[in-house]
Amino acid sequence: MFEIESKNPDVITITTKKTSVTFNIAEYTISGNLAIGSIHGPGEFEVGDVTIRGIAVGTEGRTIYDAEVGGVHVGIIGGVEEGLDDLGMANILCTSSVRAIREIDPKIVVAMGNVDGMVSELKVSARTEKKLKVKSLDALPVALEVVILN
Repeated sequence: MFEIESKNPDVITITTKKTSVTFNIAEYTISGNLAIGSIHGPGEFEVGDVTIRGIAVGTEGRTIYDAEVGGVHVGIIGGVEEGLDDLGMANILCTSSVRAIREIDPKIVVAMGNVDGMVSELKVSARTEKKLKVKSLDALPVALEVVILN
């Protein structure tokens, strides 16, 4: 089981029993009380029980992330619409891009931007939570759900 929370549209935090990892999409950094400080840019990392794959997209040094916890893949891309093929499957997608949602087809979308435009274009409703609690891959919804974290 793990939780996803966001108090800022550019920041997503994944918390497990063992660790807490924060992804800053605006700065393309990962932090998690690491001895080396923050991780910048692409690469493959393990922080506690979170396996992270950072994927470089475009020429501006942008990075999108695939974080895997207990078999659940969380794509953290913000508004980026490049590199989606490299990201692969995401059960949960943290984004503001309707195009990315349609291409990746996640079970849950954590809205990171214009929620009103997203839900009207996708023709779904959104629910607001303080934290998104994820029990397991099997416990994810069958149909798409949009979650707003505040």
